[in-house]
Parts: sequence; structure tokens; C-alpha cells
Amino acid sequence: MPAKKEVVKSEKTVTKKDKLIKDDQLELNSQSSKEDFAKAGKRSKKTAIQKQEEEKKEQRKLTSKEDVPKIKPKSRPIHERKSKKYRQSYDLIDHSKEYKIDEAIALLPKTSKTKFDASVEMHLSLNIDPKHADQNIRDSITLPYGSGKKVRIAVYSEDPQLAKLAVDIFGGNEFLELLDKGELNFDVLITSPSLMQKLAKYAKLLGPRGLMPNPKSGTVTNNIDKAVNEAKSGKIEYRVDSNGIIHCAIGKVSFEANKLQKNAEALIESVRSNKPSTVKSNYIKSIYLTTTMGPSIKIII
Repeated sequence: MPAKKEVVKSEKTVTKKDKLIKDDQLELNSQSSKEDFAKAGKRSKKTAIQKQEEEKKEQRKLTSKEDVPKIKPKSRPIHERKSKKYRQSYDLIDHSKEYKIDEAIALLPKTSKTKFDASVEMHLSLNIDPKHADQNIRDSITLPYGSGKKVRIAVYSEDPQLAKLAVDIFGGNEFLELLDKGELNFDVLITSPSLMQKLAKYAKLLGPRGLMPNPKSGTVTNNIDKAVNEAKSGKIEYRVDSNGIIHCAIGKVSFEANKLQKNAEALIESVRSNKPSTVKSNYIKSIYLTTTMGPSIKIII
């Protein structure tokens, strides 16, 4: 009999332990579920707050001045944004027509409002692509009546006999010393072919300013005396820019009309003679005459 009682007691103790373990598990599960529930509640609160903030931001965007599409005012034509004198000159020209050269030249003194003797410029738009070597037009021309501009001439030569030339700057090694200092007090530089190698290192200095001697422009020659005389008598160089346009001064407003016309016709003829063989038609698209700080006048091609 006593052995049976011990078995019963042991069974009771086991059941008590199981209950305690189950109770502990239930408590742990309830705690974890409470924590999870609390976390979920916090997340839901955060998401709700975030949604409210986003909605408020959207409302602010709709009501903010920055996001309201701005209506840009219609921009005025360029000539209306110029000075009063320019507008007066602009109104003297009929921009719906093309003028003859003599008619356009007759208008130039009336459209020039500067206090100094303004230059007369010609702009020729060509149907070419300067990226192609054969269409990169560059040439020089001696205008019949000169450009009216005083040209400062420099000669780089080691021949002492050429020192007698009436030029602004002359020299050999001393001239290179001026270039080393960056002193470019000249408009035209003339030299001989044998000395071009020494000038090569100054290409970055002279090239962008259009001062590098070039055989095409006649500034690299053995006959330096002749080149100096041509430069003094009004020889000019022209070349197309990246847009295929030639910009060139052909005289001053104070020139007589017939002299300006002769200079203009000489430039047009020179440009036509340089027409590339690859360009079939419409070589010259448009030609304009203008004065310094004045409106342009379109002329008949």
C-alpha cells in the first residue's frame, strides 16, 4: 500500500510542474503579444501621422506661389530693348525689303548716331560648313580705297636692312622677348618663311587673336617690303566664323558713297571667287551692311 501512495504523489507533482510551465508560457505569450500589439499600434500611429503630413505638404504645394505656373510676359523684339537713338535709326529702315548697295550706303550716315567716325561693316552669311577643310574660307584682299583704319604693323626679321621699313615694331630676338611678355601692340605681323619655326611656340598667343602670320594672307613672304606696303594701303584678311558668316569692315561712315560701294563690291567679288566646288547653289544666303552700334540693312545679293 505505501508504494501506491508514492506513485500517486509523483503523478500529482508532475501535473503541477506542467501547469506551472504552461502558465509561464501563457504569460510569456501574452507579454509578447502585448508588446507586438503596442509596436503595431505605434507603427500605425506613425503611418497615420506620416500620411497626414504628406497630405499637408501636397496642400501647401497646391497653394504655394512657387508651384503656381508663372506666365512669362511676351519678350519684346531686340530693337525695342535698345537705346532711343538706336530705335530712331531702326525706324529709318524698311526691314521688309532688300536694298540695292547704293541705296543702303546712302542710309548709313543717317543710321549712325555715334560721336566718332563709325566703321562700315559687311556681314555675309554663306551656305557652307566650316568644319570641312575645303569650306573653311579664308583670304585677303586689298580694298580699292582702304579700310580707313590705321594699321599697326610689326615685322619679325633678322635682316638688318629691313630695319629701315616704316613700321611700328621691328626686331629679331628682341621682338620675341616682347611676345614672351605678352605685349601685342600691333594689328599685323609679317615675317619670312624661314623664321616661322621660331614663331610656332607663340601660336597659342597669336592664333586666337588673328595675329599669326599666314601665307594665304600674305604675311609670310620673302618680299617683306611689298607685304608692308600692301598692309598700309588697306589690305585686309577675312575668314568665316563657326556659323559660316564673314564679318569685315570695308570703310568709315565719312567715306564717299562711291568709295564705299567700290570696297563693298570688291569684297563680294572676292568671296564669290572662293566658292567651294562642293557647294552647288545658294552660296551666299544673305548680305547685310551696318555701322558700328547701328542697325543692319539687308542688301540684294
